[in-house]
Amino acid sequence: MGEAEPRSARAIRGFVAPRTLLNEVQNTAPWLPAHGEVSSGDVRAMAGGGFGFLRILAGFRQDGAAEQALANDRTLDYFGLCLACHHATVATFVPTDVDTKIRGLLWRLIKDPALLDPMVELTEAFCSWDVASVSRRTVEVAGLGLFAGHHGERLSVLVAALGRAIHLGRSDLAERMRNHINLELARESNGLKALLEARSELDVLRMAAVMTHNAGDVDQAISFWPLSSAHTAAALDIKRLAHENTRPWDGGFALAARIYKATLAPEGHRNYPLRPVRCLRQSFDFLIETAPFLDDWGERIARDTRLEDGDRSEVLEALVIGSRKLEGQRGYPRAISGILQGLGSRTESVVAKMSARARSDFKSADLRKAVAVARVSFESSMKSMLRRVL
Repeated sequence: MGEAEPRSARAIRGFVAPRTLLNEVQNTAPWLPAHGEVSSGDVRAMAGGGFGFLRILAGFRQDGAAEQALANDRTLDYFGLCLACHHATVATFVPTDVDTKIRGLLWRLIKDPALLDPMVELTEAFCSWDVASVSRRTVEVAGLGLFAGHHGERLSVLVAALGRAIHLGRSDLAERMRNHINLELARESNGLKALLEARSELDVLRMAAVMTHNAGDVDQAISFWPLSSAHTAAALDIKRLAHENTRPWDGGFALAARIYKATLAPEGHRNYPLRPVRCLRQSFDFLIETAPFLDDWGERIARDTRLEDGDRSEVLEALVIGSRKLEGQRGYPRAISGILQGLGSRTESVVAKMSARARSDFKSADLRKAVAVARVSFESSMKSMLRRVL
């Protein structure tokens, strides 16, 4: 690198190495397509378009590129790589752990107000990347588009940019970020309202989970802000939306949080029991959907020809043990019910491959009772829970 390492290079030291991040993406999402256009150079140019994250990953995967691409402005390029890795993996079983970098730590490295512009450009590109190709935990609302936890990840980075713009006196960028944030928060509140009006009750529940997650992401980003009167004022209508701040956005986030806490809160875990099950990482089709509505997912696992019965046994065992560990959650029993529905007469041979402990747990009265509930009855009970909240 020459006689003296650039200041930006020294600043970035201590973060996860680029090559390690790329390996983590490959480990959890080997099914991601290779982008046909492998480019190098300005990370902002790579980031453009709905599949810019694939172009960035491809560019960094070139021989030596993970190191060479960071030679000039390590903060900007590393930020772009972190955004691409996060977008690609946040809905997988083993997401890359870069949340704190993109929500706060990398922004703190920006001291020159002029250097905020390229960071903001990358953030805006991040907000345009395709979600449907990397997540199955989504809700579609006619006229308003797709909603997912990815939108909370976007909001958290926009909030980080807003906070840094205020800190560095860039009122133009602060207003630009605020407009993006306002549009997304209004879109989500309107999405919930539209689903309620359409009486799409199961999607209302899914939407409540999305919005409560996304409000939490906003709070996480605000936690990196300095304490100043300007920052306090900027946070008034975007912080604690799933808690005591119930008035902004027509109360949409407060209602979503109330629904979520009364119906889906036990489902808000990170699927740790399924993380060691490597066969689930081989296809986008195996990504888990919004819990507790996992009957279809379980049946897919039971029927997909890319999986062998040994794989299915491993998945079933993880679900059974997870059901015992995660008190109150209903998703894993629903997934088990779907698997059994899909297996039919093959159930016994798959169960026989599980460990003695899992077989014992599988036979427990509580689990068998939960699994035996018909899907239509289960979904009806969830709708009734929602109506009681409303």
